[in-house]
Amino acid sequence: MELVHNIAAWVLKKRAHQIDLFRKYPLDVQREWFTRLLDTAKGTEYGKRHGFSRIKSYAQYTKHVPLNDYESLREDILSIKHGRQNVLWPSEIKWFAKSSGTTTDKSKFIPVSREALEDCHYKGGKDMLSIYFNARPDSKLFTGKGLAIGGSSEVNQFSKNSYYGDLSSIIIKNLPYWAEYVRTPSLEITLMPKWEEKIEKIARAGLKENVTSISGVPSWNLILLERILQLSGKQHMLEVWPNFEIYTHGGVAFAPYERRFHALFPSDDVWYLQTYNASEGFFGIQDTFDKGTNDMLLMLDYGIFYEFIPLDEVGKSSPKTIWLDEVQLGETYAMVISTNGGLWRYMIGDTITFTSVAPYRIKVSGRTRYFINVFGEELMADNAEQGLAVACEKTGVSIREYTAGPVFPTQDQKGTHEWLIEFEQAPTDLAYFATVLDN
Repeated sequence: MELVHNIAAWVLKKRAHQIDLFRKYPLDVQREWFTRLLDTAKGTEYGKRHGFSRIKSYAQYTKHVPLNDYESLREDILSIKHGRQNVLWPSEIKWFAKSSGTTTDKSKFIPVSREALEDCHYKGGKDMLSIYFNARPDSKLFTGKGLAIGGSSEVNQFSKNSYYGDLSSIIIKNLPYWAEYVRTPSLEITLMPKWEEKIEKIARAGLKENVTSISGVPSWNLILLERILQLSGKQHMLEVWPNFEIYTHGGVAFAPYERRFHALFPSDDVWYLQTYNASEGFFGIQDTFDKGTNDMLLMLDYGIFYEFIPLDEVGKSSPKTIWLDEVQLGETYAMVISTNGGLWRYMIGDTITFTSVAPYRIKVSGRTRYFINVFGEELMADNAEQGLAVACEKTGVSIREYTAGPVFPTQDQKGTHEWLIEFEQAPTDLAYFATVLDN
């Protein structure tokens, strides 16, 4: 495995040159993708409908192509699910990433093209490793295995040649054969549909492996890790996996779970790397490892053209949009993407804040639909999670999940926020926890 690790690390490190190019020339890279995406899709039904062949500038693009969400693209996506091709993107669409639903549908089905898999999702995974290996030259990551829980997939009932499922299952099913040698559990266990049975089998399989990395959503992984620890009878996870190096997380904010992970892996030699990816694409990777880092490099050469809606324009019928050359440091925007999977001017529902513009780094600050601004307070998810992290640190507790909402003022009481928090263990002084959170 030492030889495998050395070869893989050498190959992956070489990608650093390409990453440096879009760090240095971000606008040029985005202009190139803008032109390439339109040129590739000009013969599709959507491209003809909106005159892609005549669009030569960003101003023309915003004039002729409307902003979209899942609802506005729903009919086009439904026709692709029924087997129609060349609708939003010219290459064959065989996979749909299933994610949380809308007001019309229980679930969204995001088309995943071969280009989106290869040039976005897989490239994101490779770049994540490239950044890690260059930052940590003494890594022995591939002398062991990477563990991921994974989702499940099933045949699309509308077209027998296509499939839908969690993005993780699509990525795992399409990995090259050699990837099986450096990952765990087996494909059969990874793609099991029953959650409780899957967790139990992964836990028992993981006990026997030399796991050097895990990846995925913190809440899911905590359930798995705590079951492994329970089965092992050990004090912490480094007694189970002594060669463990890194946890790669995304999907939700890590801050509320960080304290518990540090207890499970009590060593400064264990690294944590944040990514920003979704069914719609792979957008950001943490590229610095200083303590307290919570921003990510915006990945600009993944077949995605980015636009941004200023926060005060969100919710308007015709919001102003800008592209990368106009964004301001410290400002919060709703993110809009055009992709090599056929999502055009698509509002993904996330808000991001620019922490740097040279290079472009971001942090996810919330969802366009999930913030509290009843009294002019503009409480974003990012603010809530930072407050929870401080309160947890000062009171020595960890939390599992939380939600919050406004309590409207009455004649006898001012307006407030009400929080519902599930603790790993309740604080001894709940009033003090609330005071710290408030401040």
